Amino acid sequence: MLAYLVRRILGLAAALLAMSFTVFCLQSIIPADPARAIAGPLTPLSNVQELRQQLGLDDPVIVQYGRFLSRLAQGDLGISVRTRQPVAADIRQYLPASLELSLAALCIGLLLAAILAISPHIVGGAGGLRLLFIAAGSVPIFMSALLIVYVFWFRLGWLPGSGRMSDSDVGGPTGFNLIDALIDRRGDLGLDAIRHLLLPACCLALPIAVSVGRSLTSALHDVMQHAYIATARGKGLRETTVVLRHGLRNAASPALAMIGLQIRLLFGNLLIVELVFGWPGLGLYMVQSLASADLPAVLGVTMVLGTFYILVGIVVEILQTLADPRIEL
Repeated sequence: MLAYLVRRILGLAAALLAMSFTVFCLQSIIPADPARAIAGPLTPLSNVQELRQQLGLDDPVIVQYGRFLSRLAQGDLGISVRTRQPVAADIRQYLPASLELSLAALCIGLLLAAILAISPHIVGGAGGLRLLFIAAGSVPIFMSALLIVYVFWFRLGWLPGSGRMSDSDVGGPTGFNLIDALIDRRGDLGLDAIRHLLLPACCLALPIAVSVGRSLTSALHDVMQHAYIATARGKGLRETTVVLRHGLRNAASPALAMIGLQIRLLFGNLLIVELVFGWPGLGLYMVQSLASADLPAVLGVTMVLGTFYILVGIVVEILQTLADPRIEL
């Protein structure tokens, strides 16, 4: 286990280094001038040129990249051109919102996937439910987000369609609204946070539910044909116990691999869903930074999401070995 973790950590460092160099080099291709963005459109050209020299933007890319790595080793991701704040501070501000939304979407998606996979073996006749999930999950994420906003917010008015809270001034020490409401024992704030969370979380959960549900359904169907399942049934165990205790764990490995893939795809879907729902997280911050050619912010968010992307793969591989001892790290 220790050797595996050392190898993966070294691989993580190498992958982040390559990714950072690739993204950093884009600034020499993108026709955007950070100095002009900082100085403003009416600033004289001479002042802009002086600012470029102060920022070192006229230096070769490799020199600028070396300075970036030096700052990165100290936890400095630079200054955002758009917000004029340290990128690391912006990420700390917006990251809890994205994590809260992602965790809620993952929980809802896995719950729906379990229902989709297990219900045919316990209650039977779940073909209509499976067809409904597949149809809903096959819609492109931007289209499903717009449809959900239109139906449940604009037409029916059941749930809010934007923001994290009705009162934007409400905040807590952790940045996670549900946890802060629980700490403060404010049920009204917790209910308000759940109401704002449901629509974007369900939108992100649909692809997870369909992909993981289909993978788990196929694996569980094969497992339920094995002889030890017949033995468990012969002992008089209820079908629910047979499926949950003897079938589900042995069918978990393909589903875990699919969960890892869907979590990685979730990072890309966050950009679309947070933009549609006005969710103040890293996805919306990234989209606004791209629109403003805010390269330090884009690079900082890319590094954070890349780290999460690789860590998810490590966690999934460990969980697969725990679910199936035959799989080695």
